Amino acid sequence: MNIESLTHSEIRNMSIECDKVGGFNLSQGISNLNLNNKLVEGIDRALKRGFNYYTQFDGDFELKNALSKKIISYNKINLDNKKIIVTSGATGAFYCACFAVLKPNDEVIVFEPYYGYHIKTIEAVGAKPTYVTLKGKDFDIDFEELENIITDRTKAILICTPSNPCGKIFSENDLQKLGLICKKNNLIVFTDEIYEYFLYDNKEHVSPGSLEIFDDNTITISGYSKTFSITGWRIGYCVVPEKYFEPIGHISDLFYVCSPSVLQNAVAYGINEINKNFYYNLIKKFTYKRDLLCSVLFDIGLNPTIPKGSYYIMADASSVDGKTSKEKAMQILNDTKVACVPGSEFYHSNKGENFVRFCFAKEDEILNQACNNLLKLNK
Repeated sequence: MNIESLTHSEIRNMSIECDKVGGFNLSQGISNLNLNNKLVEGIDRALKRGFNYYTQFDGDFELKNALSKKIISYNKINLDNKKIIVTSGATGAFYCACFAVLKPNDEVIVFEPYYGYHIKTIEAVGAKPTYVTLKGKDFDIDFEELENIITDRTKAILICTPSNPCGKIFSENDLQKLGLICKKNNLIVFTDEIYEYFLYDNKEHVSPGSLEIFDDNTITISGYSKTFSITGWRIGYCVVPEKYFEPIGHISDLFYVCSPSVLQNAVAYGINEINKNFYYNLIKKFTYKRDLLCSVLFDIGLNPTIPKGSYYIMADASSVDGKTSKEKAMQILNDTKVACVPGSEFYHSNKGENFVRFCFAKEDEILNQACNNLLKLNK
């Protein structure tokens, strides 16, 4: 990868522009909700127990034990012949996995709209992303397009469910069809399941790795940055077949050494001690936030696609002045002091130029103020 080609994402750029005007940042996926008391207790407990040293390369034992219980019970993944590696966030897990299993010029299939960090990571290891565009208001998979894009250089596919940026949840039916294609073409499957608890309208999260057809070729990636609102703690993990454990684990050790041991242990305590009501209330709170913002977006003519998961909304900005999605996002910011992300950040061609993305992972007071400001577009 050409280092000179590296630039800030439009997500960060719009956050910078937002700061300049003292606006409301609905661009970057930073949840500013209050920290659960069990996590505060967990930090205090870990400090008093002396967690000030390196962990094993694959993570703190207590965290891995807590994760294994969660992965079996919630994700329904069979851990026989699989191992867990704690990483520096889910992004760290993806980078290490790509570095370990991809070679220069390997192709990785990515569904668009995509998360830009996925693309930059694939390119950073010398591989090449290839794109399948999700279709229609429900972001459906075009399986014919998918099969046609596979070549003898195609090595892997990335499944982000629930999706950043569009909120698509890949159904079990979707995944079974994808599994058949992956098995037929001997593809490695990377998943990004960081939003696995953000589910609306009675939807359920299905981990690809829980399905038999994905059993031996899937690298499952997730973490607690979003669920526990601890994006700065950098606690992620991956679940990998045994053949990938050593290479991914050693690369994680080389690049990151380990996530802070005290924070790893605090998350272990949180997983074990935070009860189910936390997760029910998470869905309830975020459903309210989603519905509030979607209602306002409909009112001002930025018709949203209502997400089934994650905490982002893709909205149609064709009514906003501007030739590009960046110009439209800047127009919205200038008129309302509300920052969103240009849709071009999520597509490799011009398909995103009439879209913008909003994040609703904000305290109600901030979200209400942002929504009131957005109503200025209706005047």
